[in-house]
Amino acid sequence: MIRQARLWLACLAGAAVLLGGCAKAPLASVPRAERAAIAARLSADIETLASDEFGGRQPGTPGGRLSVDYLTQRFGEVGLQSGTNDPGNPWRAPVRLTRFRADQSKIELVVEGRTVTLDPLEGIAVTTRKRELIAEGELVFVGYEAQMPIESVMGKVVLMLADESLNPERRILFEAKRASAVIVVPDVENAIEGAFVLRVRQEAGRERVALTGEIDEAFAVVASTQAMARAFGKARWDALRGAAREADFTPIALDAFVNIEATSERRDFTSYNVLGRLPGTKPDAQAVLLMAHWDHLGECAPLSAQDRICNGAVDNASGIASVLELTRRLVKTGPYERDIYVLATSAEELGLLGAKAFAANPPIPLDSLVAAFNFDSVAIAPAGSPIGFIGEGRTPLDPLVLQTVLETGRDLGNRDFAERFIERQDAWVLLQKGVPAIKLSSSFASPITSQPYFENHYHKPSDESDMIELGGAIDDLLLHEVLVQRLAIWAGTRP
Repeated sequence: MIRQARLWLACLAGAAVLLGGCAKAPLASVPRAERAAIAARLSADIETLASDEFGGRQPGTPGGRLSVDYLTQRFGEVGLQSGTNDPGNPWRAPVRLTRFRADQSKIELVVEGRTVTLDPLEGIAVTTRKRELIAEGELVFVGYEAQMPIESVMGKVVLMLADESLNPERRILFEAKRASAVIVVPDVENAIEGAFVLRVRQEAGRERVALTGEIDEAFAVVASTQAMARAFGKARWDALRGAAREADFTPIALDAFVNIEATSERRDFTSYNVLGRLPGTKPDAQAVLLMAHWDHLGECAPLSAQDRICNGAVDNASGIASVLELTRRLVKTGPYERDIYVLATSAEELGLLGAKAFAANPPIPLDSLVAAFNFDSVAIAPAGSPIGFIGEGRTPLDPLVLQTVLETGRDLGNRDFAERFIERQDAWVLLQKGVPAIKLSSSFASPITSQPYFENHYHKPSDESDMIELGGAIDDLLLHEVLVQRLAIWAGTRP
């Protein structure tokens, strides 16, 4: 099918050459008054979505709910039908999420009848489950060795040494051997007491969000070498460390026990992708997808800051506004043979989670999408800027895109720079699933253009609507209009 698609797109690019060969002006140019009208409509949507009333559009907050309500209304206003293909749930496709972070932790070593409770700088146990509990777990010291008989660690609590990287491959081996837990002790000479444990504690205390049901179930325990010396006695602990360095070392049962308890805070909530559809005239002719994420970071500045709201005007109210305007124009010039789906994703900032939810439960089979175009942070570059092609060389779309870029009078930007962003945007999720998904944006054509934004405004309260630049965004919108028209019109049958 991919080969057929390449041939079809190559033919389409050739047809574009013939059709555009006699044009006196770049294909995607429009009169100045029309550009001004487009700019006014883009600005209106950006100003609304990036207003303080929307609170930074974080999923699971009142601002997130306002954003979904606004998009549902606007999708209908520009002429779309619901795209969920679920009459019971029009417009809104649930994205079920879980917030979680480490909470309480307690580690007790019982050595020769003496109980040693590790203080917060001596050890921490972290779980992604609500609660993890090990009572009187038998301790086995395995040194640095990962390759050992399964009976040595089965059902035991393993005490192992590691360098500062923690050697995660070793932990995986132990988990495969079904040890009930692994206590990792960084064996670093002259280590600052508790420094490593503190770093782990700080990282574990950071709130994270995942798709509900897709949280990696993890249980990690770390302790300092000072804690081990206090529990076992310095002489014995030094002897154990020395033995671990010997070539003939074998695991040592310590005649000691450990009690470990760890809990995490978890909260489930539901956000929504918003899905619209412009129906085509041939239901079996595949579909084109336009996508942009609606979410941002909410309140992200310190409590002491005068302005705490990260409004996300460029990232990504501008992308949503561009998709709305492009859709309005396509509705006006339609109908088309192919369906055109429009997707506003949630939780992009949390790890492309809305795109992942869409890919896991799409309204149509993913292999029926002939192309997907992602709009993200588009309002940076001035008019006449080159265009960045994120995803070049990865899909059958290249011939059509490159020919259309040429016809519309655009220059291609820095390819290496554009490629840096391939995994940092929603199209990557669909690309991984075999969908021809790309991102075309003048914002990502050159570090000279984008670096001031990323250094001074990206994910900061200063990303507000009064600093947007719409010239390049309008150029990009008009380029996409030509591409979508060609993809939606010129395929009467499946490629």
